[in-house]
Amino acid sequence: MRNLILISLTVVLASCSMLQSVKPVQVKTIAERSPIYHPPLPYPMSLSSVDWEVMTPTTMQEYLDNLEAGNAPKRAFYSLSSKEYENLSMDMAEITRYTKDILSIIKYYRELDQREVNQVESN
Repeated sequence: MRNLILISLTVVLASCSMLQSVKPVQVKTIAERSPIYHPPLPYPMSLSSVDWEVMTPTTMQEYLDNLEAGNAPKRAFYSLSSKEYENLSMDMAEITRYTKDILSIIKYYRELDQREVNQVESN
């Protein structure tokens, strides 16, 4: 008898859970791109002015005379041939081009990210 009461009590209690309706689970998938890394802009170049002096035979002789008299400035002189100067000029143009290209790439990615942020904010 005791077993019969236990079994019936178990069936009664288990049937209570069957009376409730099960709500379906809603799954929402939100596809968001991760933010793009934007490296910081490079520090601006701080170039110093350079005092270029062209040495001709006359100015070189004046320098040598001043050097013997002890009045010559204590600085080194560098000379470049025309081809070397052209190479230096082309190198500087290449540095300028490279810098502009890098800055334009960084600007593109920043604008791209800003557009995505504006789209998310408007939604």
